[in-house]
Amino acid sequence: MAKELKDVTIRNIKPSNKDQRLYDGDGLYLLVKSNGYKWWRFDYTFDKKRKTLSIGVYPDVSLGLARDKRHECRQLIAQGIDPSKQRKMEQAANSEQQALDQCIELGIAIPGSFEAVARDWLDQKYRKETTAVTLQKTTRQLELHAFRVIGATPIQSLKSSDILAMLKPLANANKVETVHRVRTLCNSIFNYAIVHNIVEYNPVIALQGALPAIQVTHRAAITEPVRVGQLLRDLYSYTGTFVVTRALRLSALLMVRPGELRQAEWKDFYLEDAEWRYYVTKTGTEHNVPLSKQALEILTELQLITGKERYVLPSSRNDGRPMSENTIRQALRTMGYANEDMSAHGFRTTASTLLNEQGWSPDAIERQLAHSPKDKVRAAYNRAQYLDERKRMMQAWADYLDKLRLGAEVLPFEKPA
Repeated sequence: MAKELKDVTIRNIKPSNKDQRLYDGDGLYLLVKSNGYKWWRFDYTFDKKRKTLSIGVYPDVSLGLARDKRHECRQLIAQGIDPSKQRKMEQAANSEQQALDQCIELGIAIPGSFEAVARDWLDQKYRKETTAVTLQKTTRQLELHAFRVIGATPIQSLKSSDILAMLKPLANANKVETVHRVRTLCNSIFNYAIVHNIVEYNPVIALQGALPAIQVTHRAAITEPVRVGQLLRDLYSYTGTFVVTRALRLSALLMVRPGELRQAEWKDFYLEDAEWRYYVTKTGTEHNVPLSKQALEILTELQLITGKERYVLPSSRNDGRPMSENTIRQALRTMGYANEDMSAHGFRTTASTLLNEQGWSPDAIERQLAHSPKDKVRAAYNRAQYLDERKRMMQAWADYLDKLRLGAEVLPFEKPA
């Protein structure tokens, strides 16, 4: 066995015209190059083949550390592991981890991860099938409820139990609709991954029956004329801001969806024609809302206050955004109407119920509610066919609400001929 090296020997050796080897024994030696560099080498035999492994440069790797590395290599060989292959595996793992760390630092999806595939699905498929607003909401839902939990996980390694564990906190918080919405999105993402040969099976399918069912509830609405009259008196006596009080009154008059009202833009109003014309995102159709004299009066008041802004009902924060989606709901709660009594969407149900009871054309009512047929030709035909009737209906509706609010005897308004 070769005599062990001493550190002083290594320090004092001078380079020569050819490479030199200083042996420490058991396969470890120092290769002194002609250019003065000193490399630690470890010779060993594995699977009947002679191999050499570089284990560092002196003095960065001291004599003691080189011996420790030799000992580690010998242990691997004793376990039937090739130190050279082990080194390559570790380097690959380190490179992969560095790439992951860089992705995290830059805020981008890790290649092959659930988030990367999901964002590809959003961009390549979902974007073509939905609106920009829906795309934004869907992306936000995935970011909040999925990417934070399983986003960095390779999609191929995800199991049904992983998806269930992600959804459980939402279910425990009684956010049942959100649970099923996220589950549906994940299902679509995995189906997309299967089609593109990224995964072989969809682990979301096995969750059928493992999640709480959605309890179907109807949006609360007041439909008895006497109670509607009291609701209107409460609306008109509400002491909120000017914009909010007018938003409440328009909610009762216009029969539009809460989101459409709060995001209404002045550019879509034609007050001289007594019409509000806008694009309905939900149905993908153009919609005309005939404006009654009462609605025009409210809008004229609003125009003096918000007419120079983009939105008819702007946010009170003056941040360029529309009124918050919770404003009407909160106002109703302040007036004493609980969730089960009246909702912002309930104004549509109130109008639909009472107008149907008064004998107005169901088709005209449905058209006014923007429940358009999916067939675009039929939708355009209906829009032209019922517009005159809807103008009469909306004015009659506004007059009827005035009677209820002023406490007049509750009588059905005249049925259309």
